[in-house]
Amino acid sequence: MNFQKNILPHWNYGEGKIDELMKIAAKIKKNRKNDDFDCIIGVSGGLDSSYALYVAKEIMGLRPLAFHVDAGWNTDHAVSNIENLVNNLKVDLYTEVINWEEMKDLQIAFFKSQIPDQDLPQDIAFFSALYAFAKKNKIEYVITGGNYSTECCKEPEEWGAYPGIDKKLILDIHSKFGRIKLKTFPIIDILRYKIYYKYFFGMKVFKPLNYVVYKKAEAEKLLNEKFNWKPFQHKHHESRFTRFFEDYWLQKKFGYDRRKAHFSSLIMTKQMTREEALEKITKPELSPEFHQKEFGYIADKLNITRAELQNLFAAKNKTFNDYKNKKWLINLGSGVLTRLGIEKRLFR
Repeated sequence: MNFQKNILPHWNYGEGKIDELMKIAAKIKKNRKNDDFDCIIGVSGGLDSSYALYVAKEIMGLRPLAFHVDAGWNTDHAVSNIENLVNNLKVDLYTEVINWEEMKDLQIAFFKSQIPDQDLPQDIAFFSALYAFAKKNKIEYVITGGNYSTECCKEPEEWGAYPGIDKKLILDIHSKFGRIKLKTFPIIDILRYKIYYKYFFGMKVFKPLNYVVYKKAEAEKLLNEKFNWKPFQHKHHESRFTRFFEDYWLQKKFGYDRRKAHFSSLIMTKQMTREEALEKITKPELSPEFHQKEFGYIADKLNITRAELQNLFAAKNKTFNDYKNKKWLINLGSGVLTRLGIEKRLFR
């Protein structure tokens, strides 16, 4: 089993790594000691990025810039969480707002593509904007909330989890179904930030949550007590679109329930029993009435009718293989990272 063989011996649930964490903190501080910020952290209002911001500021003693991308789908809950965090932690927040007409056009194009990877437009915006901003402002250290504790079990790529930003795939789908030019929409190809940003610019991505004991329930309690941060019902519910996509569209149209991967991570890291997971998986996170309300909201937000969205839902399913892509190159890169021991999670 990959978790037992490759992750646990290296990670050990984050125990005994505080000295290593503080050495990395000292290195980051020294790197930009005369600047306003020594690192940048993408924040969504969700648990992982929120706790990463807390660890960076309160435990590591860093001077992070909190960076948020508003792609038009924020819940009020997420916005409130971000405001409470940055105000109480006394860190600066920079928000980049994506051009809504371009975001909407790409979102509709992806619906028309009929592939399960419907959250790619948001992911593209989030990662591309963050890395482009860091590069432009010469911030070498990017802190993320990525971690083994809640994410050691990755969703299979068939479940709408395309691995990385494939510019070729994105532009091919948009060329077939888009209506306007993406003049300002940020798209940084995965190879650009994996190779150029890392080896030529010297950008370093650091995941502090792998160096502390990070347990979901305990982290939620701490953030709530210290900063009035409110937990979500389930992972990724900070985005109204992602909540709809994962809880309704992906399950009903394609038959994929990402909660199985999310709960599997918590089972493997001893935060949930298998019996608890099996019980929860038998019930939807949200009611059918709520889903129908959100169905109407998504259609209205995209300026299409419910009937048009329903027709898209009922149309024949496809996969990314029906479009031009660089998946083979991404697979090659992932294989190299795995063999070098840099990537320890199992992707399939």
